[in-house]
Amino acid sequence: MRVAVLLLLGLGLLEAEGRRNRCFFNRTQEYCVCYNLSEETIGSIIQCLPATVVEFQGGDLEKYIAFPIGDLDSSTTETLDSLTIHKIIIGNVLVPEILLARVLRFFSYTHVQELAFESCIFQGTGDWSDMDGQDLPILSLSFHNVTSAPLTGQEQAFSSLSRWLGTLEELAVTDSRITSLPCTIGRVFRALRSLDLAQNSLGDGSLSPSFCQGAFPQLRELSLHHNNLRSYRSVCEGVELLPELQHLDLSHNELMADPSSSCQWPASLRHFNLSNTGLDEVPTPLPPNLEVLDMSHNHLHAADISLSSLKKLFLNQNLLQAVPSIRNYPMLDTLHLDNNSITELPRDEVKLLRRLQDVAVAENPFSCSCSGAGGLQALAAAGHLGQGWPGDYRCHSPAQYQGWPVAQVPVSVLRCDPAAVVAPICVALALLGLAGA
Repeated sequence: MRVAVLLLLGLGLLEAEGRRNRCFFNRTQEYCVCYNLSEETIGSIIQCLPATVVEFQGGDLEKYIAFPIGDLDSSTTETLDSLTIHKIIIGNVLVPEILLARVLRFFSYTHVQELAFESCIFQGTGDWSDMDGQDLPILSLSFHNVTSAPLTGQEQAFSSLSRWLGTLEELAVTDSRITSLPCTIGRVFRALRSLDLAQNSLGDGSLSPSFCQGAFPQLRELSLHHNNLRSYRSVCEGVELLPELQHLDLSHNELMADPSSSCQWPASLRHFNLSNTGLDEVPTPLPPNLEVLDMSHNHLHAADISLSSLKKLFLNQNLLQAVPSIRNYPMLDTLHLDNNSITELPRDEVKLLRRLQDVAVAENPFSCSCSGAGGLQALAAAGHLGQGWPGDYRCHSPAQYQGWPVAQVPVSVLRCDPAAVVAPICVALALLGLAGA
């Protein structure tokens, strides 16, 4: 048992000063955290065996570079196979790649499906030849705030790991100063479905080489938020060779809406996040088959969008002065327009909005005229106004209602639309006159 634990958790043989070296197991969450574990206190790891998630924090692995790792006997492999651990997190550790290369293959004897490195430094180079043709159960791999040698020049390591990486489904490399991914590396990830490259230093010119022909052929979700992207057209050209892409997140990049180009977004794209990108107009072209479009937290004065497949549209936190006509969106069920400059909802639009499931127009400077207050009250009564009603709906004008909750403004048919009352009365009197004659 001791040997099995050492092999599986070799990265956890940590030693540091100042904090007690031991593990803490939360039985309810099946989560075990080990701080600065040393070989002398390895017995503390035993309590982690029932856990499904094990986290190691702090320490120095350099002293274990020469740690002997040989072939496993049958009893050890049986012990490893019996463990229920499915995720291992390594944090705040200096990781010699030579040690990582020798330890990694032992995961093939386990059921660990997720491996995460947080705030780690990868040092040196490893001999990855032992991983040639090796399968691993790990399907999700993530690196957050890590430091390592540039990916360029690491092609041999990726080649040795190609059998495993070719089955990986999720990869995240975030907040790690990545500037590009070599094309040859992208072609190794044949089954990857989700790629998170958020909070890095990717620029316009780095996307086309990274997502070259044959790279990431099964990719469905791509997150590029908080990078250095500027050109909307360059991003389109950079990802147009991803045939299965369905979700794309470009939020928190300072994008420019370039003049319309011949670039074609992948026809598979369904969810598009352009929030917090500094746009003052709707960029073109938009992916033709979008179902969800998020353009919130921008500087849009108008939103002239025609997408017949659109189901959810988020335009909150912009500068819109009018509700965009939803006649252009026959499939729409969700429309968010919070925090704009909209003063009222036209009667014709209110009728159309009633077919939506979720409408949000809170924190706008409403004019509480008959149409302004009446339209909102009618939507609320029909159950179409979502979060924010009634507290976040207040009148901006006229003066006698300024600051009032819209829900409390007195609205009646007689006061707001006398013609709706007078006309029927006139018709009734005319009929009575004819009857008397």
